[in-house]
Amino acid sequence: MSRLLALSRAIDRLSERVGSAVAWLVLAAVLISAGNAVMRKAFSLTSNAFLEIQWYLFAAVFLLAAGYTLLRQEHVRIDVLLSRLQRRTQVKVEIFGLLAFLMPFVVVVVYLV
Repeated sequence: MSRLLALSRAIDRLSERVGSAVAWLVLAAVLISAGNAVMRKAFSLTSNAFLEIQWYLFAAVFLLAAGYTLLRQEHVRIDVLLSRLQRRTQVKVEIFGLLAFLMPFVVVVVYLV
């Protein structure tokens, strides 16, 4: 049991570090997006490369920061409904959501990569 807890703590530390590093990709995506918008509106210049890099950065942030988001309990939830339930029921809903929605997505991503 202590080995599993140690593994869990190591995964949490890794998720924390990756999430902190990935935050800089958000800044890069915002700057590229703003620069692309200014160039398009002010000078009628645009590039598909800028649009592509925006999407790649968005995908990287989404996939790499997912563990960090779950660790910090900041993922999208149905708090309006969950807040009315008992804590035990909230945990059951969270587990169901992870198993029914997150895990199939993870399996597909791992399979495709």
